[in-house]
Amino acid sequence: MTPASLTLGYVPGGTPAKWARIWAERHPGVPLDLRALTAAEAANAVLTGTVDVALLRPPADATGLAIIPLYEETTVAVVPTDHVLTAVDEIAAADLDGEPRLLPDDNVVDWPQAPGTVVEHRPETTGEAIELVAAGVGVLIVPQSLARLHHRKDLTYRPITDAPPCPVALAVPAGPQPELVEEFIGIVRGRKAGSSRAQTELAPKRTAREKTLAKQAARAAAGKVARKPGPAKRGRR
Repeated sequence: MTPASLTLGYVPGGTPAKWARIWAERHPGVPLDLRALTAAEAANAVLTGTVDVALLRPPADATGLAIIPLYEETTVAVVPTDHVLTAVDEIAAADLDGEPRLLPDDNVVDWPQAPGTVVEHRPETTGEAIELVAAGVGVLIVPQSLARLHHRKDLTYRPITDAPPCPVALAVPAGPQPELVEEFIGIVRGRKAGSSRAQTELAPKRTAREKTLAKQAARAAAGKVARKPGPAKRGRR
């Protein structure tokens, strides 16, 4: 019989390795299949059951999904290493005013009023936009993880101090979750191996009558201890 498995999807920049390692340690007989997804297809992959759970950047329309916030990424500007903005360690949005800005079709930064002048040509992917940054066409605003993912020796990035952060979340179908999904959510939330929700539920709750009988037994036992005669005292000689 083929063992049950769990499929975890993740978008570019997502780092599921730590959770995959913990899963393998706790559930060596249950494979965790990792599947790379584009940002555009991640939410639908959860809704259609292509993956059981996904590490993604929350979509604007989360209908049918349960979103579990995880953390927020710093928003950065990717520029050539010889760009004037590299003279400082971090920049403000105003520093990008007037700069040509690349806006790929797979943009994941929710910042409608982002600074800079959008270049007319829109590359299809962030990877293509990175190539254009290296060619001096413009700057690119992305989550820090994507800047690291597309690292090049001729490019660098600078945090934008007043830019909105880029949230990252875990997404599962809305409603009750299968046991394996609950187990994975517990791992992501830092739940210890001996305190998972599933394991806790294995011990059924006692009924009111059972609790009453247990209390009566405890009182009876305590009474017997209290009435137990102590050692006889020796009289004076």
